[in-house]
This record gives sequence, structure tokens and C-alpha cells, in this order.
Amino acid sequence: MRVIVLGSGVIGVSTAYFLAKAGHEVTVVDRQPGPALETSYANAGEVSPGYSAPWAAPGLMAKAVKWMLMKHSPLVIRPKMDPAMWSWCLKLLANANERSYEINKGRMVRLAEYSRDCLRALRDETGIRYDERAKGTLQVFRTRKQVDAAATDMAVLDRFKVPYSLLDVEGCAAVEPALRLVKEKIVGGLLLPGDETGDCFRFTNALAALATEMGVEFRYNTGIRRLESDGRRVTGVVTDAGTLTADSYVVAMGSYSPTLVKPFGLDLPVYPVKGYSLTLPIVDPAGAPESTVMDETHKIAVTRLGDRIRVGGTAELTGFDLTLRPSRRGPLDHVVSDLFPTGGDLSKAEFWTGLRPNTPDGTPIVGPTPVRNLFLNTGHGTLGWTMAAGSGRVVADVVGGRQTEIDMDGLTVARYGRSAAAASRPTVGGVARPAA
Repeated sequence: MRVIVLGSGVIGVSTAYFLAKAGHEVTVVDRQPGPALETSYANAGEVSPGYSAPWAAPGLMAKAVKWMLMKHSPLVIRPKMDPAMWSWCLKLLANANERSYEINKGRMVRLAEYSRDCLRALRDETGIRYDERAKGTLQVFRTRKQVDAAATDMAVLDRFKVPYSLLDVEGCAAVEPALRLVKEKIVGGLLLPGDETGDCFRFTNALAALATEMGVEFRYNTGIRRLESDGRRVTGVVTDAGTLTADSYVVAMGSYSPTLVKPFGLDLPVYPVKGYSLTLPIVDPAGAPESTVMDETHKIAVTRLGDRIRVGGTAELTGFDLTLRPSRRGPLDHVVSDLFPTGGDLSKAEFWTGLRPNTPDGTPIVGPTPVRNLFLNTGHGTLGWTMAAGSGRVVADVVGGRQTEIDMDGLTVARYGRSAAAASRPTVGGVARPAA
């Protein structure tokens, strides 16, 4: 089968790799000059199935107000006259209850655990390297209230048999020795030993090279304009370089996916949530993290990537604005200097921003659509790197008509009902705005 994958971030490249491995003829199209140059470029570096959880949690509204009033706020909302923004926010709040949280977290953990296993198998099979470490994630708590609130997450982890340990301060310092210097700032932590870390950009580029050796064609510097149809199925993708045709099409364009598929009656509730990161050189290895430390108060992760520290987090609702705002660096500077004061050189940090494609329930949208040869792999939010290998594998299985290795219930666009798939017959020649 000939398959076109739209998007060359970690999701698109992973999808292309598994499609090629299954024997398909694959072409990847992207507007950028190479792979992983947008949201996948400098994310937090976490492969964290154990930390997979939706933002829509009980008490979200009160937490959001508290976060926005903090000195180093993890959340900023810049209101716009954008119906999609407000619709997404309302749907997010509608999911912020105990029942929805447990359902959505369960779906996310199911896919994330599978993805971690797929990544390990891929690594063993190919020998791919990307500054990877398999030393877990330590979620550190600064208050007793945070420790008590972890009980809900631990119940879901128990249900899916995900290993974890609730640690006191000494236990945290045993796992992350550099925290001994700041023990008075934390009260405990939740260790997720099955989690991993790694450089998503290096991984995606290495995987793209392997895919190229398998025959995948990458068409970079190629803007995607719209999908064409004959009223029943997709017949081609119109690009800056002409119309490309295939038997099947996979949309893996992150935050830009909804605009491309909207003419097909698909109303995807995927909206960009802007995140920021710092990458700084390690100057004191003993003062740097061993793996990932997630600061629960500020919602910021500090991760060791080889001889560098990656600090990633914060959430900014501002549409598709990619302005690199100096004011948003403050929370990142604060957390890394507060928890690891001697580890890295902040004066040499690279400051970056990207758009995370978030769904209001936290679960990505993967698999088939009502359009028979159109497939989706989008909406992974902050967990694209965590879920990439598994999402790529299941989409490749679905495209090829094979049985997936995990239950797809609740992972596809079908969970949104007719509001997301308002029509099963696409509009002929539907036009979408330029995207990836």
C-alpha cells in the first residue's frame, strides 16, 4: 500500500517507520527543512507513562486560578476572539471531574505503557541512541496536600499494574542525590521507576535516517495546502510542489491537524497549548538530576540529557502565537536553580517554545476516521514523546488492516461522537489553511 504521512515530528516519523516496517511504500511531507523542528525539537525529554495524566482533573478551576496568581505561574491565558479556544476550554472543564479523570487517565496510561514497550523493542532491534536513560521519573511534592492528592493517581496506577513508590524526603534524596542540597524544600515524592528519558529531537532524526534506509521518502520544505476527495475518500494532498497521491493518508500535524480535516466533517477538539523549555550545559554532574524530576508545584520537569539539562513546562493559551516571551523564562529559571542550584550554567541556556496539540480530555486521537482512507495520529499534548512509538505502531496496524496489540476503545475520534465526525462524506475539494 502507498501511504502519505503528513507531518515529520516524532509522531509522524514514528508512524512512517512502523508503516515501512510493515511493508508499505511511505512518503512523509512537511513544511520544515528536516524532522522534529517544531514541537518535537526541545520538549521536556520525558518518556513518562507513569506520569501520564489529563490536565482536566477535579478542582481544575480552583487550581488554575491559584496557578495564575503565583509568582512563577505555570499557567498563562491570553484571551482571544477565537471560538475554538473557548470551546476547548469549556470541554476541558467538562472533563474536570473524578469519573472523567479516571477514565481519561486510564486510556492515556494504556497507550503510554504500550508505547514505552514499543520504544524499548525498537531500541533493542535497531540500536538507536538518543541520550536515553531508564532511571524513572521522580515527582516531587512541596506540600503535604500534594502527597495526599497523589492517592487518586496511585489508584489508577494500581489498576494498570504500573510500579511506583511513595517516598519520604530521604527516599527522594536516595533516588536523586543532588536533592540532598535542598531537602528542606520538599516533603516527599512519587517515584515511577518504569519511566525513561531521552532527547526527542535526536531520536526523531535517528529514526528518520533508519526509515530512509527502509525506503521512506521524506519531502521537506513542502507546504501542505489541502486534501482533495471524490466525495467518498481522499484522492490526494495538494502541496506547494503539486498534488501527491496514495492509497491512504495519515494526518500527524499536531495543532494544525484540525484545520486540514475540518472540510471532511471532522471537528477535532485539538488546540495548541504553548510550552517553553531551557537547555543548559551541565557544569557539576553531582549537582544535576540523574533522570527526570517533576516539580508538582510549578508543573516543570528537569531532565538530564547526556551532558545537558532540559527544563520544560508551563502552559500558555495564546492560539498559534510562537512569540518567545522572556517573561515566561522566569518559572523555568526558578525551578532549575531552586532544585539544582549547582548543576548547570543558566547563562548558556537555549530558550525555546513550541505548541503542544492538546485535547480537552488529555487522550490523543489515533486511528481511523469515517473517511475510509484517512487516519489520524494527533492530539498528544505534552506526551507526544511518551506516546510516539506506540501511537505509530497502532496506526500502522490500523492502516494495514491488522489487529492492534492494545484495546483502541476511547483512543479514536469516535469517542467524540457526531460532534467530531459530523459527516462521513468529505466535501469535494475542501480547502484548509496552509499548515505543516
